[in-house]
Amino acid sequence: MCSSSSSDIKRVVVKVGTNVLTNKDNRILGPVLRELVRQISVLYERDIMVVLVSSGSAIAGKEILGETNINDKSIRRQVYSSIGQPRMMRYYYNLFHDYGMRCAQVLATKRDFDPGVHRENMINCYEGLLSEGVIPIANEDDAVSLTMSMFTDNDELASLVAELLDADRLIILSDTDGLYTGHPDDEDSEKLTEVTTDQRVEQYIQASDKKEGEGRGGMASKLRIAKHTAKKDIPTYIANGKRENVIVDIIDDKEVGTKFIHQ
Repeated sequence: MCSSSSSDIKRVVVKVGTNVLTNKDNRILGPVLRELVRQISVLYERDIMVVLVSSGSAIAGKEILGETNINDKSIRRQVYSSIGQPRMMRYYYNLFHDYGMRCAQVLATKRDFDPGVHRENMINCYEGLLSEGVIPIANEDDAVSLTMSMFTDNDELASLVAELLDADRLIILSDTDGLYTGHPDDEDSEKLTEVTTDQRVEQYIQASDKKEGEGRGGMASKLRIAKHTAKKDIPTYIANGKRENVIVDIIDDKEVGTKFIHQ
């Protein structure tokens, strides 16, 4: 089992999902983005660097372009994401600037994580940014990422980044408080506060999972990724991104969300 005090934590990867960043009408929520950046600034003041893996570009692009006549789902995602990426970065740039911080965009495909020159270049880029106190914002390079070069979703990208940088924590922010024994809205459902990598909890997924909007990930993906990352001795959390101070509370080892550890 891997454990450490918050003073030992120096690098954290935070993935924020589409359902956290949007409302029921699939509109980007500015206050949620601001709260996210505020918490990252709190960790920054503690000398804890965060790599942010942010969804939302497809929704942001759709807000600008509106409905399209493109029938192919993959091409439609490419177009929306390509339009939405600059808008999301403008949001983040302005918010980080308000807190006296700098951010940078790092786009990648799955192949960039394969052993070789591309992987080394990625490491060098991240290390360079982190050494300068710049917050990397990672996302899939949707314009060129198709079929074999696609990530399953941003949960997988976040896990790969956490492994790449030997992060101390991976925090996956969703629109639920963690993994439940049933659907989160059912009175009989209980939240699991801690799950070990050898613990069989997959049977709870069908009742609790839900996929909405433009996001590709669901709880089944989050569980798989959380266990995989925890096996790399990176404690991983699934928590509610709309909960106030959720990231800071996790770093302070408060009982928030579901924690996955290797045993």
